[in-house]
Amino acid sequence: MGRREIRIGLIADTHGLLRPEALLFLQGCDHIVHGGDVGGAEVLDALSSIAPLTAVRGNNDAQLAHSLPPTATLQVDQLRIGAIHDVSMVESSAQRAWPEPATAREFKRAHVVIYGHSHKPRIDERDGVLFINPGSAGPRRFTLPIAIGEMTLDRSWLTVRIVDLGAADHELLRVRRPRPTCS
Repeated sequence: MGRREIRIGLIADTHGLLRPEALLFLQGCDHIVHGGDVGGAEVLDALSSIAPLTAVRGNNDAQLAHSLPPTATLQVDQLRIGAIHDVSMVESSAQRAWPEPATAREFKRAHVVIYGHSHKPRIDERDGVLFINPGSAGPRRFTLPIAIGEMTLDRSWLTVRIVDLGAADHELLRVRRPRPTCS
């Protein structure tokens, strides 16, 4: 009998608004990663009641500065994940000094980086690393969708989906890659 599928919920830019549709979408996740601009401890409490939570501090999270790190790394069943609110920190890491050298090393080993800040759903691959912005699940900004995402990991595949919560879970983006392995 094979291993079961692992589901990781991806959310960002809630800005204190945790929609019922987002909570429903995240039910059944094995882990949740929040890409920053959480907006309050009540959001963290609600998400951590669903599944283990990894969250990072966004530029609007001054009230949570004592409890949220600016970056985080984790490993879920051989999938190495980095989380940061503003992805430009990773993109310009060669020019910047990271607060912790260990963080820079872990990010360089990541298979996936989760981020937020722009509120724009996006999935890009750069140098073999998937960069995923699940979009904003909080207050609507301009004409951008209210979005949330998930990664599923099975024996062979990593699948990433981002859906529009305002359009009956209409799928905005999907990427499927062979399952990464730690080396």
